[in-house]
Amino acid sequence: MTDRVFRNLGMELVRVTEAAALSAARFMGTGDKEAGDGAAVDAMRAVLQAIDMDGIVVIGEGEKDEAPMLYNGERVGNGSPPAVDVAVDPVEGTRLLAFGRPNSIAVIAVAPRGSFWEPGPSLYMDKIVVEKAAAAAIDITLPPAENLHRIAAALGRPVSDLTVFVLDKPRHQGLINDIRKAGARISLQTDGDVMGALMAAIPGTGIDVLMGIGGTPEGVIAAAAVKAIGGGMQGRRAPQKDYEKAALAAGEGDDAGRILTLDDLVRSEDAFFAATGITDGPFLEGVHFDRAGGVTTHSIVIRAVTGSIRYVKGIHQLRPEHVFGRMDTQGAVQIAVR
Repeated sequence: MTDRVFRNLGMELVRVTEAAALSAARFMGTGDKEAGDGAAVDAMRAVLQAIDMDGIVVIGEGEKDEAPMLYNGERVGNGSPPAVDVAVDPVEGTRLLAFGRPNSIAVIAVAPRGSFWEPGPSLYMDKIVVEKAAAAAIDITLPPAENLHRIAAALGRPVSDLTVFVLDKPRHQGLINDIRKAGARISLQTDGDVMGALMAAIPGTGIDVLMGIGGTPEGVIAAAAVKAIGGGMQGRRAPQKDYEKAALAAGEGDDAGRILTLDDLVRSEDAFFAATGITDGPFLEGVHFDRAGGVTTHSIVIRAVTGSIRYVKGIHQLRPEHVFGRMDTQGAVQIAVR
């Protein structure tokens, strides 16, 4: 890496997630996850071009869900220094948005060039995430019950007080049974493991641990936030599809099963993370439209090198000169604010 990120780029990146959230929010509850995702992609791409950075997308959006994407290898920013890696998920929780459910967010992470682990053909990752006080206690190779007892001891609480975020998927039935037998509580969510990781890493959110298999790209994005906060995280590839298993076996060999630490996933101390709520959740409020034409957003911005966490409440007055994006078939503009 020849360029170091000195300024707080996160405060510029929150404009990117705000624009994506504002555009996507128009599609809340429509049942059309591709339309909401496409609007967020367009908005995110447009605002990224105005930022002083030489960015390359290394964790793109859409390959797993066959959605529109900011593709891997795409150049973003205006080409000025610093040279950075960019990881994006314009809508984390496309189904959540499409059906008006909580915790859909727009997310971006940035770090100096060469910092982010590139997952290649790996689509799914087994993850465990906790707050800083329990970071040294976790070991993803241990059974869930043993991890929960170690985490509880590190936090000075009984296991029965712990709440574990788990994606409500058939592949997790065994994990869910193990957590219940250990005596911990479970928050079952259909989607959104970046949000789950964020909540697990920040004390006082009501989530103490994230466990289970989610997206590998989402794991890298989450790692930027967890590292910035100072939390604990481990991961390992957990292929779910036959073609994914075959690709990993051919390309990674024995390395496919190795444990990934935070320093493997994000190899820099100067990472940035920004997220804006699209639909309401217990941690971030969604996009709210008021009667006077204003729109309110709620975001979080984190910088690893300083450990700073900022919550940003944006009140946007949408005027014609602020609007960009595609026209729909009726001539209405899909809104995003610069």
